[in-house]
Amino acid sequence: MELKDHIKQLEEKLLTAEVRSSKTKLKKLLADEFFEFGSSGRVLYKDEDFEGGIGIIKVTLSDFDIHPLTDHIVLATYRTFNEETNQHALRSSIWKLNDGVWKMVFHQGTKTDPLF
Repeated sequence: MELKDHIKQLEEKLLTAEVRSSKTKLKKLLADEFFEFGSSGRVLYKDEDFEGGIGIIKVTLSDFDIHPLTDHIVLATYRTFNEETNQHALRSSIWKLNDGVWKMVFHQGTKTDPLF
């Protein structure tokens, strides 16, 4: 499987109800040093208590691409559309390969107009 397809699958997995509602499944995809600047303006860290997960959302992903930064670190960029809130967002994530496993180190979501 191509790296781009693999990272996209990981990003899509993080959008599923199964992962978002499970502290254990969520933390398996996140590096120990993970943090996020959410589109809500909230800053989230992996060591926070995710009891009950991070909330179920209905989001579609588009315009996915990756940008290698090193052999073991990639930047993923894409757009999302939240079907419940009708909100568009630009998203970026940094993924790092550790012991043969890709984990998310950083994520940012920025609300945007659908025309951008």
